Amino acid sequence: MTRWRIERLGRRGDGVAVAGDARALAPLTLPGEEIEGEPEGGRIAAPRIVMPSVDRVAAPCPHYRACGGCSLMHGRDEFVAGWKVGVVESALAAQGIAAPVVLAHVSPPRSRRRAVLSGRRTKKGALLGFHRRFSDVVVDLADCMVLRPAIVAALPDLRRLVVMGGSRSAELALTVTETLAGLDVAVRGGKPMDAGLLAQLAGLARDAGWARLVWGDEPLLLRPPELQFGAARVVLPPGGFLQATAEGETALLTAVRAIVGNAARIADLFAGAGTFTLPLAERAEVHAVEGLPAPLAALDAGWRGAQGLRRVTTETRDLARRPLLPDELARFDAVVIDPPRTGAAAQAAALAESSVPLVAWVSCDPVTFARDARRLIGGGYAMGPVGVVDQFRWSPHVELTASFSRQQPSG
Repeated sequence: MTRWRIERLGRRGDGVAVAGDARALAPLTLPGEEIEGEPEGGRIAAPRIVMPSVDRVAAPCPHYRACGGCSLMHGRDEFVAGWKVGVVESALAAQGIAAPVVLAHVSPPRSRRRAVLSGRRTKKGALLGFHRRFSDVVVDLADCMVLRPAIVAALPDLRRLVVMGGSRSAELALTVTETLAGLDVAVRGGKPMDAGLLAQLAGLARDAGWARLVWGDEPLLLRPPELQFGAARVVLPPGGFLQATAEGETALLTAVRAIVGNAARIADLFAGAGTFTLPLAERAEVHAVEGLPAPLAALDAGWRGAQGLRRVTTETRDLARRPLLPDELARFDAVVIDPPRTGAAAQAAALAESSVPLVAWVSCDPVTFARDARRLIGGGYAMGPVGVVDQFRWSPHVELTASFSRQQPSG
């Protein structure tokens, strides 16, 4: 049996194992540990820990070794926090950027209010949960340390839904969101809807107390599944984007508010359904730009139903292909931008040539953030400290916020 030493963790949280000139990835390991195992396809699927790290702890979840939903539960919280800060520091260093990086927030256990679960019908019932690590096999969850209690309590009803509407040849994807009115459940991959299935699903949703069930593109609405964004209540489109935890959302919003300060006119780019737009509208006029019309319609309806907010305008626009140009940006005192994992290369280039005084950047990918940050810095912006927001506890996922203030004229 080959003996390996874990040199470091890769970006996905797997240990980089070294034995002589050989390297392999080993899950559920920590830097400095010695392990035994044989690699297959560059991965040691079941490493045996020979010499554990002082940072190793017993994972509190009984599903942990099999379930792929978490990958860092075996490390002390202090170690995981430091590692995530290091991931951001490394991404910045690769672009030649030196900036303070601090841990701003870690969401508590059992706080994830939105999850995408996998369901598969079996001979005896159904499997419901997350995929097994490195596999398409579904790990059947009895409990989950990251999900909100309301979602965990709904697992038996969601399993019944899989039995009703699933087939043994296809997997269902269930997007489950906790809202003010109850759970919002959106299902993909189920059997075609007919009168009998409709009656079954409607009865299940009603008895379970769900707010909405969407089967494919067919909604069964019992109560509007509202969420609170500042003073406004918004009904998200089925399966719409939402920050993973309410605590993480508050941390991101607090950072954004501190960056934009007293800006009177703000552009919110990649605005979604108004996570930042609507709270910021309590003090400023906001122009929300998003590539999809449905989230903007939800945002606009929430704004119109709220009291005391400043003017909010919306614009449907693909910012990857048609970024706001410098002359369009000139009328804003600040820009808030929260792009997808791929970043916002085109919009960063336009911002670098603009006269916008302040930019609040929110990112879910340190590598693309660092690339875009270098463009802004090259355009005359100074970058402030970076705050790491960890709302995907025990996962390798990293989110962050950063401020950019114009120091030199554009161009």
